[in-house]
Amino acid sequence: MLHGSSLVTQDLDLCLLLTPENIHNLRLSLKDLNPKHRMTPKKLSFLELPADIRNINNLYLETDLGIVDLISQVLGVGPFERVSANAQTIELFGRPCKVISIGDLILSKEAMGRPKDVAMIKELKVIQDKMRKP
Repeated sequence: MLHGSSLVTQDLDLCLLLTPENIHNLRLSLKDLNPKHRMTPKKLSFLELPADIRNINNLYLETDLGIVDLISQVLGVGPFERVSANAQTIELFGRPCKVISIGDLILSKEAMGRPKDVAMIKELKVIQDKMRKP
């Protein structure tokens, strides 16, 4: 949506370095939203598990406000550093926020290849072409 797409997803994907320090900060930031691991049958609490927060690549959470996927790399694009290098900075709620570039978003959607991604690719390419024109 931030690039102008009319297609709405039902979750928030965040690409970041999942270091122990960042995971600790995420737990503090999300504690009031009741974060749970959405891929576990018992919806285990993210605030308590995993106890060992080293070497984590992805976390798939469900919160009181919706689904949040925390990933260390984007399929079709690469690891956080690569995504961040091409990211575009926008203002969101009065603060600067890095957002995946439209080109990298297209690469990611192409790599996913699901029917909903194919539909979004067409729209994103039209938006990208309009952004390129003066």
